[in-house]
Amino acid sequence: MRLNELKDKSGAKKDRMRVGRGIGSGKGKTAGRGHKGAKSRSGYVVKGFEGGQMPIHMRLPKRGFTMLNGRVYGEVNIGRLQKAIDAGKLDAKKPIDEDVLVAAGVARKEKDGVRLLGKGAITSKVTITVAGASKAAVAAVEKAGGSVTLTAPVKSEEKTSGDA
Repeated sequence: MRLNELKDKSGAKKDRMRVGRGIGSGKGKTAGRGHKGAKSRSGYVVKGFEGGQMPIHMRLPKRGFTMLNGRVYGEVNIGRLQKAIDAGKLDAKKPIDEDVLVAAGVARKEKDGVRLLGKGAITSKVTITVAGASKAAVAAVEKAGGSVTLTAPVKSEEKTSGDA
């Protein structure tokens, strides 16, 4: 048997139904689309349309707020940082900044910088320069003998009551 002699078993392939080819075919005239209405016409694509009823995305309450110029940080936990140091991906003796974290594969920098978070434990003495850090992360790094430098501007404690 050769490759050019191969063929499917009978019944393995079924011809597609050709619609709109006369009433004798069984799928003529309306071609299985019924009579009238948007679905019977070509180009029917009304996403979310519920027949004139208020669509669900408009009925449900809207919550929250998205800041248009808000910053989005890549997050790195101190436990993940310690794992990378133990694995030899990061050198604790050299200063660690965002570019070093990205090169080591610890953080992804397609955002506005890296923020250090306090989940996990750190035992190595490290000098870290990042855009932001939680109080718990700064405390844990300083407890281990290291230091954290922030590059992003720190929010000032502003009074919310009217001082006019």
